[in-house]
Amino acid sequence: MEKTKRGLVVLLLIYYTSISAHAQGSEWETLNDDVMSLYKQGRYEQAVVVGKKALQVAEQTLSPDHLNVATSLNRLAALYYAQGQYALAEPLYKRSLAIREKALGPDHTDVAGSLENMAALYRATDRAKKADALDQRAERIRAIKR
Repeated sequence: MEKTKRGLVVLLLIYYTSISAHAQGSEWETLNDDVMSLYKQGRYEQAVVVGKKALQVAEQTLSPDHLNVATSLNRLAALYYAQGQYALAEPLYKRSLAIREKALGPDHTDVAGSLENMAALYRATDRAKKADALDQRAERIRAIKR
């Protein structure tokens, strides 16, 4: 009987943990959707506030190297980029790229997307040689995946 009770307790813990993780994932997804909606409307300042919250939720509920963190970083960087706040965008793009390379490998298409984002930022800040190198790497990745 004790063994059965312990088994039931373990099952309940797993169940409630999965519900909690799903709820947290849902919160991040909702915030992420809101960021994209605000971005498309050109409401960048509001999107930054929501983007910061999405990043916070991802970092607190997942690991700092989770792909959702990379997505939040990338989207927040894109918001700063759209506002010409390149100094704020660059470290976020770099961290997003590092997470994606570690989690997905150096030849994944999401890594290519991060490289292209960094290249655009480098072009906007008059660093064409760095931008060209990143674009070439992204192009090689995309060619591999075709």
